Amino acid sequence: MPKVKVPRKSTSVDMTAMTDVAFLLLTFFMLATKFKPDEPVVVDTPSSISEIKLPETDIMLITIDKQGRVFFGIDGQNTRAELLNRMSAKYKLQLTADEVKEFSLVSSFGAPIAQLKQYVSLKSEKRADFDKQTTGIPCDSLNNELADWIWQARLANNNLRVAIKGDRETSYKAFKNVVNTLQEKKVNRFNFITAMERAGE
Repeated sequence: MPKVKVPRKSTSVDMTAMTDVAFLLLTFFMLATKFKPDEPVVVDTPSSISEIKLPETDIMLITIDKQGRVFFGIDGQNTRAELLNRMSAKYKLQLTADEVKEFSLVSSFGAPIAQLKQYVSLKSEKRADFDKQTTGIPCDSLNNELADWIWQARLANNNLRVAIKGDRETSYKAFKNVVNTLQEKKVNRFNFITAMERAGE
């Protein structure tokens, strides 16, 4: 009896469809990724075991560097533009529409009101140099501009959640000034941003 020959089939698989899906996914993630905005100063946060995460939107961020300088930022271009218009009306700043638009692109800043127009008019590369030399936003008892930024930001967006990001080497007095300012404006709920403590430490 003759043997039945089984026809051999090719072992190659057409990967065209798989490659198309891989490139579509790659393109989607590249376009949908939201990059972390540049911060004006580098802050080495203290560690903690807290695992509570901040929401992605509606955040008012107050940053304190190791010299005790205060930087302020909120998310949302429209909110930042409205905030600047409110502060401009309060302090009688003569800002153009282009300057307001430029400010709406800045995630965080540390310029006192007197230098704000100069800060907004700088190119992005020059702002980094300005941030190294600025005194930060005043928040002492004699001149508390931070209080006005906080109040006007809450008027621009009442859903803002406050977060404080301070350097581990910042003096207690600098933290106390910021916390006292928040409490003066009836903001009694705020979060401290910390680094996650590694297991075994």
